[in-house]
Amino acid sequence: MPAPTASEIAPGSRLAIVRHGEAVSNAEDTLGGHQSCRGLTAHGRQQVSALADRLARTGELAGAAALYSSVLPRAIETAEILAPALGGLAAEQRCSLCERHVGEADGMSWAEYEAVYGREVPGRDDHRALAPGGESWAGFLDRAAAGLREVMAAHAGGLVVVAGHGGLVAASLIRFLELPANGVGFRGYADNSSLTEWEWTGRRWWLVRYNDVAHLDAAQWGPGRRLRRPAPGWVGAEHEAGPP
Repeated sequence: MPAPTASEIAPGSRLAIVRHGEAVSNAEDTLGGHQSCRGLTAHGRQQVSALADRLARTGELAGAAALYSSVLPRAIETAEILAPALGGLAAEQRCSLCERHVGEADGMSWAEYEAVYGREVPGRDDHRALAPGGESWAGFLDRAAAGLREVMAAHAGGLVVVAGHGGLVAASLIRFLELPANGVGFRGYADNSSLTEWEWTGRRWWLVRYNDVAHLDAAQWGPGRRLRRPAPGWVGAEHEAGPP
């Protein structure tokens, strides 16, 4: 059965995507796929707990109709930490909400991956599988956006919370806003435990907020104790192997 289009989503339906907390794969700079993902670091659990405390205090996602996660341990663990702040919702796991499938590169460091498969060039390699058995960038965007529309359509007019991944946030931006060329001109980075929220008005997508990490930068942590990690070195840098 084909995934629903935006026109099949009830007006007023809302979607909140929470990127998982810092994962072991983030800390080790590896491709954490279905076989090698080992969940969150202690710091990552603290990041998500800070968000859960914030949500319980502010009630800003009160009345959520459903909680979903991908099937990867880092997202499952994130959903489990968030659940009490969302009225004790039980999380439903869906592979359609996973990060890009990495295939045979699962568990490799990024340096090992580039040595074996080379560095992808946005706009040129969008339809090339990340590795054998993995997804292309364009294929991932289509699958992830369809997964998000599907969970929204299942809860007409309600708020759906997804414990997911940075790629899922990027897919929502690129596909919902219909950015050209698979988002080749887009540069963005969703921090661990960040909150991105959408509403479907019935005519267009409303981006309510993007990469909200107020809970990580809160004054309560004090100087030098903020929970937000510096962005990885590749963020904001251009690593083009050639023209697209």
